[in-house]
Order: sequence, then structure tokens, then C-alpha cells
Amino acid sequence: MRTTRYAVRAASAALLGAVLGAVLVGCSSDDGDTASDPAPSAPVTAEKAAKESPKPKPSAGPEIGIGESGTFSTGETDEYGENYRATSKMRVTAVSAKYVTPSEINTSNQPEQGQYVVLTLTLKNVGKAPAEFSSYGLMEWEDIKSTAQDATTLEGVGEGPDLDTTYKPGQSVTGKLVLDVARRGGKVSYVGGDDPAPGPVFTVKLPAS
Repeated sequence: MRTTRYAVRAASAALLGAVLGAVLVGCSSDDGDTASDPAPSAPVTAEKAAKESPKPKPSAGPEIGIGESGTFSTGETDEYGENYRATSKMRVTAVSAKYVTPSEINTSNQPEQGQYVVLTLTLKNVGKAPAEFSSYGLMEWEDIKSTAQDATTLEGVGEGPDLDTTYKPGQSVTGKLVLDVARRGGKVSYVGGDDPAPGPVFTVKLPAS
């Protein structure tokens, strides 16, 4: 009887130890999973990295003086007016700028802003696809005293070559724009086109006299 009693006690102790050991192992396993095993991260693909990387901001177009040239891109957006894509390139040359009176351009209309200037430009398609240029309502004048104002007029329309047209690769036109500015000097900027650049497509600095 005594031997049996010891055997029962030993068996009970062994069983209790096994149960406690299993519970401790289970708890240790659960804690380890919660604290030290983070969820696996998704692999970074080349496409995702390209989308997340900062995109370079487009720059404003060239600013040129009389007798100088600069190039600017032309392009198109999607049907929602987004996702601009450059398709061709134009070169603009500021040939001359002449301040004139109404009689010198055969008009009786007085300039609303204060001064007429005849700006002669040469535009050439130096890209590989057709490009359009349309200046009416898209030429602005400003100086250090005045904010940008629309400078376009209908004076001189129909006289000489028309700058506002579609240019095929290699084609060019030299034509005149009669602009209405507040005073001599300052600069005239073309603000047309779909390029989202933070500035005008190109700018021409006008002479002070």
C-alpha cells in the first residue's frame, strides 16, 4: 500500500508538471508571435518606387531679348486636361520691337493701355511633330510697377504673314504682333499652350526706348 501511494503521488506530480510545462510553452509561443514577429512587408517593385519618387518640376520657358532666340515645348493633355505630354518643340526669335503711334499702323483706335508696340517674331518648328501657335488673348505685358495684363489687339490682323497657325516640322513664319502695353520697357509673355510649367511658355524683354 505504501509503495502504491508513492507511485500515485509521483504520477500525479509528473502529470501536473507536464500540464504546467505545456501551458508555459504555449504562453511563451503566443507572446513571441505577438511581440517579435511583425507582418511581412510587401516587396517594393520598380513601378511602385517610380511612383513614390519625387517627380522633377517642369521649368518655365525661355526669357529672351531682342535679337535672341529660345526653344519651348508644345504638347497635349488627355481628355480631362491632365497628364501633359510634350510632342514637339518650337524655336522663337525676337526679331525686333518698335513703339508706334496709331497712325503708323493705319488705325484710328487709341491704345487702351497707353502704348502700341509692334513685336516681330520668327517661329520655327524644330521638333518632329506638328505644333500649333495661337497668340490672341494669350500675350501678357508687365513690368516692375504693373501686374500682368492682356496686351493682344486685333490691329494689323490680316496684314503680312500670320504667326497663329499650325507648323509642320521644319516650317517657320516671321510675322508681327501689334500689342497694347502701358508704357515702354517691361516684358511680354506668351501664356498659351497646355504645358503645366509654373510660368509663361516664353517671354520677350522689350527695350526701354
